[in-house]
Amino acid sequence: MKKYVYSFREGSKKLKNLLGGKGANLCEMTSLKLPIPSGFIVTTEACNLYNEKQSMPKNIQKEIFDQLHNLEKRTNKKFGDLKNPLLLSVRSGSLASMPGMMDTILNIGLNDQVVTNYNNQWFAYDSYRRFISMYGEVVMKIDKNIFSDILEKIKKEKNVSYDQELEVADLEKIVLLFKEAYQKEIKKPFPQDPYEQLINAIKAVFASWHNERAVVYRKMHQIPEDWGTGVTVQMMVFGNNGDDSGTGVAFTRNPATGENKPYGEYLINAQGEDVVAGVRTPKKIADLEKQNQELYQQLINYLKKLEDYYRDMQDVEFTIENNQLYILQTRTGKRTMPAAVKIAVDMVKEGLISKEKAVLRIDVDQLKQLLHPTFLEKDLKKAKKIGKGLPASPGA
Repeated sequence: MKKYVYSFREGSKKLKNLLGGKGANLCEMTSLKLPIPSGFIVTTEACNLYNEKQSMPKNIQKEIFDQLHNLEKRTNKKFGDLKNPLLLSVRSGSLASMPGMMDTILNIGLNDQVVTNYNNQWFAYDSYRRFISMYGEVVMKIDKNIFSDILEKIKKEKNVSYDQELEVADLEKIVLLFKEAYQKEIKKPFPQDPYEQLINAIKAVFASWHNERAVVYRKMHQIPEDWGTGVTVQMMVFGNNGDDSGTGVAFTRNPATGENKPYGEYLINAQGEDVVAGVRTPKKIADLEKQNQELYQQLINYLKKLEDYYRDMQDVEFTIENNQLYILQTRTGKRTMPAAVKIAVDMVKEGLISKEKAVLRIDVDQLKQLLHPTFLEKDLKKAKKIGKGLPASPGA
């Protein structure tokens, strides 16, 4: 029988066409003995089959639930359990990353009963309100402003700037308002069955393969329609579990300049979407060394191991839960053209790649970036600073 679901232990980079880039990388990192939260991948072939039939085949659903039960055994947690619940994340992952694909959904498995059984009620309700809004936006296509407006209204009433300043009672109220908004939009209550939540999230990933933006992108870049996308289902680890937890993104080298030095950002007591949401100002990776030298050194060692293995600059997502570091994914890091040239040349000097490979890594269409006028560093140092921001494009 054809196999449609693979655990991270079963897959490898040789199955990249089946597992997608993200899934294959998670399997490779698992074999490298990196601290990867356990999980499994639903294949690109399952995606094509779902989109052809417009429904989830029973044999694929059975494989998903079989792998879920194996995951329960490995983690000593149970999906939907009140005392020791296994919570999951669902992510898309085709052979090539592209716009329009479904965003990540975190905290799948939470419901009204599970939440009330947590000792840490702030963490439980913070995770639940995130899940309801993500599920509503990504799976059910509810306008995200409906949820963000409710959150901002409560913060304004409480006179606080950040989510972390809200109290348990505030978060409980937000959850209630989110569920009311969900029911008003969908004409059904928020689903309480964890299995229904999981299957609907996986179906939403499959369906996103035909989102308009993704279709246009594939046409522009000559990506075949029959590639499909894999779905990564992974045990949750929590960066929003207190001040000894956090989440971040790290590049093995500076993606703007190509400097051979780890570069990135992280946030304390946050989940993944907080880093890119722009609500709080993230800290630089270098600051982690002052906060926890042991964790910082672990992260640097893993970054080096991944770059040496893939022989290219890597973009790595990580989470810290109660001072325990987890690597969530790695992929080839996007970079500016000046950085691409420097990294290619440096990697030849370091013996990581050949000159031929270095030349092939430079995208001819992007070489024009090197022709944009840019400020000289010495002139910038003399200039009067009138404001600051994040760079959005090459050149002056």
